[in-house]
Amino acid sequence: MDVLITGRHCQIPDEFRTRVEEKIGAVEKLKDRVIRIEVQVSAHGSRRQPGESTQVEITLRGRGPVIRSEAYAEDKVVAFDRAMERLMAQLRRASDRRKTHRGLRGQVPVAEVAPFTEAAPLDDRPPVHHVAGLEVTGDGPLVVREKHFAAVPLTLAQALDEMELVGHDFFIYVDAESGTPSAVYRRRAYDYGVIHLDMSEVADEASA
Repeated sequence: MDVLITGRHCQIPDEFRTRVEEKIGAVEKLKDRVIRIEVQVSAHGSRRQPGESTQVEITLRGRGPVIRSEAYAEDKVVAFDRAMERLMAQLRRASDRRKTHRGLRGQVPVAEVAPFTEAAPLDDRPPVHHVAGLEVTGDGPLVVREKHFAAVPLTLAQALDEMELVGHDFFIYVDAESGTPSAVYRRRAYDYGVIHLDMSEVADEASA
């Protein structure tokens, strides 16, 4: 299992490398799945609050899904320790979910749909303008961060594993059984919801 430690806008002292290599042994039990562990330290300086000037991101890469956690602190050692704590918590949640949520098919609560509200009359609407190809209503800055990911069809259980391991509260995927765009999300504690988009009517209208 390779451990790669890199720094952006900062130096990585030997003492820090030694600490990382010692503490990263906590994931040694996953050595059959993890091929490489990447630890990236980034110094943001005045771009963030003093207590968040250093970011540490830990990424586990292997035959399974990518596992990632990150944390901020003023000191790189503190940021690394926090990122490790979050990483281990994510791994524990994923392990607990697999133990207690076997046979999830058909048991995940369906998301509640918000009631439809009629749009305001056209004259009462705020002005509409276009920014970066998007239609924006009202005033204020718009920051767009666009990402593209290869969509590999997943089962519901696999999607939940992916969500837990990257430490997010939601995960968008393509359902392996139906082929529809879907999203799983955390509701409370270890309970989850799932949203499936039915594209059949859109396909029927397009072919009509």
